[in-house]
Amino acid sequence: MEHEAAGTGDAAPRERRWSALMIAAREGDRAAYARLLAEVAEALRPAIRARLARLGFDAAHAEDALQETLIALHEKGGTWDGRRPITPWIRAIARHKALDLARRLGRARARTAAAPVEDWAERIAAEEAAPPAPAEAAHLVAALPRRERGVVSALGLEGLTVAAAAMRLGMSEGAVRVAFHRGLARLRARAERA
Repeated sequence: MEHEAAGTGDAAPRERRWSALMIAAREGDRAAYARLLAEVAEALRPAIRARLARLGFDAAHAEDALQETLIALHEKGGTWDGRRPITPWIRAIARHKALDLARRLGRARARTAAAPVEDWAERIAAEEAAPPAPAEAAHLVAALPRRERGVVSALGLEGLTVAAAAMRLGMSEGAVRVAFHRGLARLRARAERA
């Protein structure tokens, strides 16, 4: 991500602003945190799209990489040294997340390409299947362990924020994120087995 967020020559003011926003976010300022994530997403989106497009992936994959980057920024926010520039730290995370996603997708493509042609019809049909209806989704989520079920229901079905789900479920926001990712991984694994 050599040139992402370079654009308009406002790198120094943006660096100071992002550093200030991260420091405020660490002190509990949710508005500053939301602004930081919004600005980072806006700045990184074109660069991530360009990088993944060069590797043959589309805009939807770039959005996935961007979301993984924002989650990593949240999870690793405590690792940023406030005495150092924040932009290179953010760029490094974005670069790693984009490449991780490209590697995962590349392995999936390789498995699909190596599959016998008879299997392709089944895979294509499965990919074109409509997403589960809300009742089906609720049924799938109901099979999860209690903690993951509560988190996946709150975030995925009800659309609550991580903070609201954490408050409702009496969990930390980090624990909510972990349970959500574990629940989604279980659902994906079940879907692959089915």
